[in-house]
Amino acid sequence: MLFRKFIWIVCIFGLLSQTAYSQKDPKAKAVLDGVSQKYKSLKGMKASFEFSDGRMQPRKGEIAIKGEKYRIKLPDQEIFNNGKTVWTYIESSGYKEVTINNAIDMGDELTPSSVYTIYQKGYNYRLIGERTENKVVLQEIELLAEKSSAPFKKVVLTVDKEKKDLLGWEIYDDQGDVFKYRFTSINTNADLPDEYFVFNPQQYGKVEIIDLR
Repeated sequence: MLFRKFIWIVCIFGLLSQTAYSQKDPKAKAVLDGVSQKYKSLKGMKASFEFSDGRMQPRKGEIAIKGEKYRIKLPDQEIFNNGKTVWTYIESSGYKEVTINNAIDMGDELTPSSVYTIYQKGYNYRLIGERTENKVVLQEIELLAEKSSAPFKKVVLTVDKEKKDLLGWEIYDDQGDVFKYRFTSINTNADLPDEYFVFNPQQYGKVEIIDLR
């Protein structure tokens, strides 16, 4: 799983009860629709985040999103997606490698873009509740997969109630892993050229290219 490769994503929810709640919570849908609509209206977004999988200390990364395009920078790799092609760049002990895939072949992956719309197909959802942190009211939405074969069994989203910003999420996958993500800063008015989402090998020196398209 590409999005999980660079870290992020959660503990197999074991035997999820498909009857826990069979209908979609309208209160949760109102929150999710608000977040999705705000995201779709953005010119571009850049953010810093922290992530962990429960077995390691939290690590830091950066992310940029423009529509279906995204770029993610992690301590050990960088991922570029211009909507058509995905480049996964890894540098270790002086060795540099980039793997190239067609974006369409990564269709089942949870991407930075799809996390805003994942609830629209294949998931039941409910508003778990609200809490206040640093005078900010947070809402938590729980999504459960409708099918046992879904790659992500459970997703929990944390939303700023007033700003309708997605602040963090936890993803439970089918491999028994739990990945937690939290934005530490967000710029929702970033001006990002299309070239920013394309890997340019000339900027990285000698790189081994593995083209899987």
